[in-house]
Amino acid sequence: MSVAARYFAMAGARIAGAGGAVLGLILIARATTLPPKAIGTALVLSALLMMAVVPRALARRWRTPPEGSELP
Repeated sequence: MSVAARYFAMAGARIAGAGGAVLGLILIARATTLPPKAIGTALVLSALLMMAVVPRALARRWRTPPEGSELP
């Protein structure tokens, strides 16, 4: 996978997380009963977690190994 593709994959994960958070906020704002508000809150929290964890996990997975280490 090229460097540009990796960059766009990490950026896409961040954008998808931001979109999910916005969708959750819209759901919270427009809901009149508790179940949709709870779903919106869960969506916002999971999207924020995704924005924090997924790009870092991808970067760690694609990190160049230090010199002298063997590849499995």
